[in-house]
Amino acid sequence: MSLALRAVALSAFAFLSACASQPAPEPLPPAPAPAPVPVLPPPPPPAPPPSPVGPDALATGVTLDRAQVMTAAEALRALDAFKASCPVLLKREDASRLTDQPDWRALCDEAASLDPNYAPGFFFYRFDWVRIGDGRAFATGYYEPEVAGSRVPMPGYVPLHRTPADLIRCTRADGKSGRGRIDPATGRCTLYFSRAEIEDGVLARRGLELAWAADPVELFFLEIQGSGRVRFPDGTVMRVGYDSQNGRDYVAIGKLLRDRGHLPPGGANMHTIKEWIRTHPEEGKALMRENMSYVFFRELTGPGPLGALGVAVTPRGTVAADPKYVPLGAPVFLKLDRPQASGLWVAQDTGGAIKGPNRFDTFWGAGPEAETMAGDMAASGQAWLLLPKGAAANAQAQP
Repeated sequence: MSLALRAVALSAFAFLSACASQPAPEPLPPAPAPAPVPVLPPPPPPAPPPSPVGPDALATGVTLDRAQVMTAAEALRALDAFKASCPVLLKREDASRLTDQPDWRALCDEAASLDPNYAPGFFFYRFDWVRIGDGRAFATGYYEPEVAGSRVPMPGYVPLHRTPADLIRCTRADGKSGRGRIDPATGRCTLYFSRAEIEDGVLARRGLELAWAADPVELFFLEIQGSGRVRFPDGTVMRVGYDSQNGRDYVAIGKLLRDRGHLPPGGANMHTIKEWIRTHPEEGKALMRENMSYVFFRELTGPGPLGALGVAVTPRGTVAADPKYVPLGAPVFLKLDRPQASGLWVAQDTGGAIKGPNRFDTFWGAGPEAETMAGDMAASGQAWLLLPKGAAANAQAQP
């Protein structure tokens, strides 16, 4: 072996010997496992859109559904209210297009002589239970308020007005028909006076004052309720009821307060609205005037208060509804997230703010408990209409 080759061999041997004498390096730690990809729950399905709303119940859509369970007490209240409504129900045109007057005759005849013990079975078996659209309901409450007042004008008091003779139904220049008046300057139909104009005295000295209320805020809410009592200093009481309205659109001032951040979401009940108005008197007066709708009253001398059917409404038994979607006089079953308002009612009334399918206003009577219940009522859930068997199907089958 040459010296050069020997040198290379020795060098390689030395290198290998050195390597052999070194301990093996620590093995590398295992690579960390990749972090698991979090598995997110699938997003909730979007809420179904509300059913399309047609101009009446028939156009909105009708679905037969299973009947619900009711208590004997609510069935008895509903039976009394239904019997009281029958004379009008048999004569009134049904704007919902779901029924005709003859559809109700057999039910009204049976109710007139029904043993009260069978009231739950009567409503359970004798009617079709149907939903209008998706049946999603919203219900508020109303009651019969009492305001302090006077039979003669007094400083600071504000009038309750009778219906003026110049409030008529006419067709305006824009082609829209409704309540209005004939403008003497032009001879044309125009909008009737607004709340602000009436409060500022445009109807003064026409003998339209029915009575005077001590508190304009309480009178404003008496208008919203549609009926109530005026208590005079001598202890006598005048019962008053809705007679007409100026044709202006109703504006919910509670919604205005929420939208403007003056009251929290869900905090705009009657009591908080009144409190806000009283603590902000000038702003409160302007706020009330944003609801240009104004109600005219008449004195009630018989049973009352009266609903839109002209019969006395029933505490915890009457609801106001939109007659385009609910035949007035028909029973209604509500299943709501406020159990106090769930159960069987009868549609005997209407209201300026009660518009559209499945929108109801529950009546609670008079007194402090009724005021509290009505003022706090805002409930959501489902609604069923109770209709004569086959009536809705027959209506749907019509061309």
